[in-house]
Amino acid sequence: MEIWLIIIGAGLVTFLTRLSFIALQGRWQPPELLQRGLRFVPPAVLTAIILPELLMPGGQLHLGLDNLRLLAGLAAAATAWRTRSVLWAIAVGMGSLYLLQAVSGWLAR
Repeated sequence: MEIWLIIIGAGLVTFLTRLSFIALQGRWQPPELLQRGLRFVPPAVLTAIILPELLMPGGQLHLGLDNLRLLAGLAAAATAWRTRSVLWAIAVGMGSLYLLQAVSGWLAR
């Protein structure tokens, strides 16, 4: 029963937080400092999700050249920097990972 109260409470907090921005839209203008800070939230969250997967596959720090995820991530980062396109970065990153895994599997035979 306690777990359900926690789940419902967390859901309500999340819902009310998101609803507050929708309900106040046009009625309240956040301070400039808050607006500038909120611009950094998406890249910070994305970085917090992606970097551990690239640097710590299996929960252990791994910075070697045999870390295929890291190599594909570097290719995606270079593509994003060069093209400024999220879609190209995703395509190159995923394509690089699949290609590296295929080549690695082929070499392991």
